Amino acid sequence: MRKVFVVIFLIIFSINNLKAQKRDIVQYRQNWDKQRVFWGYFLGLNKKDYKISYNGQNPNAFIVSTPSIGFEVGLIGDLRLHKNISLRLEPGLSSNTKELAFTHISGGTKDSIREVNSTYFRIPLLLKFNANRLDNMRPYVIGGVSYDYNFSSNQDNPDDNFDGEFRTKKNNFSYEIGIGVDLYLPYFIFSPSIRGVFAINDELVRDNASNGSSQWTDPVDYFGTRGVFIKFAFH
Repeated sequence: MRKVFVVIFLIIFSINNLKAQKRDIVQYRQNWDKQRVFWGYFLGLNKKDYKISYNGQNPNAFIVSTPSIGFEVGLIGDLRLHKNISLRLEPGLSSNTKELAFTHISGGTKDSIREVNSTYFRIPLLLKFNANRLDNMRPYVIGGVSYDYNFSSNQDNPDDNFDGEFRTKKNNFSYEIGIGVDLYLPYFIFSPSIRGVFAINDELVRDNASNGSSQWTDPVDYFGTRGVFIKFAFH
């Protein structure tokens, strides 16, 4: 019986202690959520790959894409539509390198390997859905669409894979969805998030028909970016 009383006492003491600690929590930036418009910037990392599907022209066709870690940097503009919803614009630069291995092509790396360097200017238009604030933390989900301009596309290059040049389109569209959390600190808001990004259109520029059948692009039905971004935003 004494042990029961001791356990009950410890439970009551712990509950009272937790309540006291909760009362001692200082809520930072209390007026922040009342702002209609606010600005920020972000830094981050990405790992972007390609989703590739085939049309069946060559049943042996298969392309292995090996991505590297890239970077993200940009600005944030946020328009509050509701206490839990905001419209967000996040223009920025995104850079990444991928190696494509055409496993169905023989003749050495000169023909079977292509390195694709991509630097995008991205303009995502997003809706951010915030949970209610919990002390100095506010989780959210975010999603929307983006226009992506590829500075490294080679779209206008007259040379193609027959000359060793792999080409992708300049103008692309994608959608993204992610989760994150706003952390309210004494002097600013820190907002880490993780996003999935998926191309909407086919990004591949086919090889010139005048060169004949292409073992690089003819078997491909769809070729589009997909990837994961980790972003660290500061407001």
